[in-house]
Amino acid sequence: MRLFAPAIAFVDLETTGTRAAGDRVTEVGIVRVEADPDGGPPRVREWASLVDPGEPIPPVIQAITGITDAMVRGAPLFGSVAGAIAHQLEGAVFVAHNARFDFGFLKHEFARAGRDFTAKVLCTVRLSRRLFPEERAHGLDAVIERHALDVPERHRALGDARAIWLFVQSLYATLQPESIDAAVRRLLKTPSLPPQLPPDVLEGIPEGPGVYLFYGDNPLPLYVGKSRHLRERVAAHFSSDWRSETDQRLSAEIRRIEVQPTAGELGALLREALLVKTLMPAHNRALRRKSEAGVLRLDDDGAPTFVPAAALVGDPVAGYGPFGSKRAMRETLVALARDHALCWRRLGLERRAGGPCFGRQVRRCAGACDGGESGEAHDARLREALAPLAMPEWPWPGPALVREASADGTRCDVHVLRDWGWLGTARDDGELAQLLEAPPRAQFDCDVTRLLLRLWAKEPAAFVPVR
Repeated sequence: MRLFAPAIAFVDLETTGTRAAGDRVTEVGIVRVEADPDGGPPRVREWASLVDPGEPIPPVIQAITGITDAMVRGAPLFGSVAGAIAHQLEGAVFVAHNARFDFGFLKHEFARAGRDFTAKVLCTVRLSRRLFPEERAHGLDAVIERHALDVPERHRALGDARAIWLFVQSLYATLQPESIDAAVRRLLKTPSLPPQLPPDVLEGIPEGPGVYLFYGDNPLPLYVGKSRHLRERVAAHFSSDWRSETDQRLSAEIRRIEVQPTAGELGALLREALLVKTLMPAHNRALRRKSEAGVLRLDDDGAPTFVPAAALVGDPVAGYGPFGSKRAMRETLVALARDHALCWRRLGLERRAGGPCFGRQVRRCAGACDGGESGEAHDARLREALAPLAMPEWPWPGPALVREASADGTRCDVHVLRDWGWLGTARDDGELAQLLEAPPRAQFDCDVTRLLLRLWAKEPAAFVPVR
């Protein structure tokens, strides 16, 4: 049987909970499969052991796994079997279902035992999603049912490790090996880290959401980015098939990486917008042009006027937009003129006086420039065309809060907002009280305003006004 690697370790753990940093392993199951160099059947050996977690197993976990406190009483501590586990995993691709869970637990257990641990990791949840994108469920139970796998010892470590091995065997029995190998290569694609970075630099980066900063030799960052999965996103910058010239330059210039975790994606987006516009990283050109942004408003004569960000300080953000620049507003007006037969001259797109405007000459203007339509009728149609771009007034006289909790429940950030701007984020009651007692003046930021307006349109109940 052909395999995607010379040695593969199918791993499953049973644990006292879901937090790798705080909970403990109760059982380890490993099925190690090695390809026969002569082309014969692969060599398979199994290893399993209960582990004394050194703490009580919660009743709900005992009910799920069947592993009780009595069963692990007298079992070896993890440190006693760490060497045997390392031997089983040595030189093999680490394969698990929801591999971040199992790998994370082993990483912490090895660290407690005073040992380093790293491996090339393949997640069979992700492999299933890539090979069967039409399927909705990819949990182990769904995979077992879909592929008719015979797994008598579900929720025990060795039984689940065997299930993963059976799943991979079923793939090679039903799919073209080339498609499996291509999917595995894509998922195993490891970053080619720049030689000036420590080889274990990615290990110190959390897997959750947040902001990352790349530094060179200078104190200001080269690049600021955000992601829901920090480690995965940072690693992507250093993949051997760089996706952009920026990644190539960053790989040559980077000297260290800093990360700022957040509770969720909203916090990461807000933090990124602030850092980019205050630190002005050399490689974040697209997000740096803060001063060019603004909104569109209609003057007393009904003509569109661009109001730049500097003029919006301390002013409620009302009007249409927001727009990243005056040029972006103009491009929108050109499109509206084309789609709604609006007058180029009345929109301020054409400075030539007298006679029909350009749009009228090509029969794309209803005639506000030469008497074919009244100015009032034109302006009414303009307001109707702009309606989808209208920015709602801030609904409250004061600030509002949006709470964001991390997926594991260990962190809660409270974002303080006003006039579609971000005043700051608090992680505890003291920080929140300080923000509310002396809130900074909301600065207009096109990207933040867009972000908050999207959230308001999708989930207005997330905004809680401060009474």
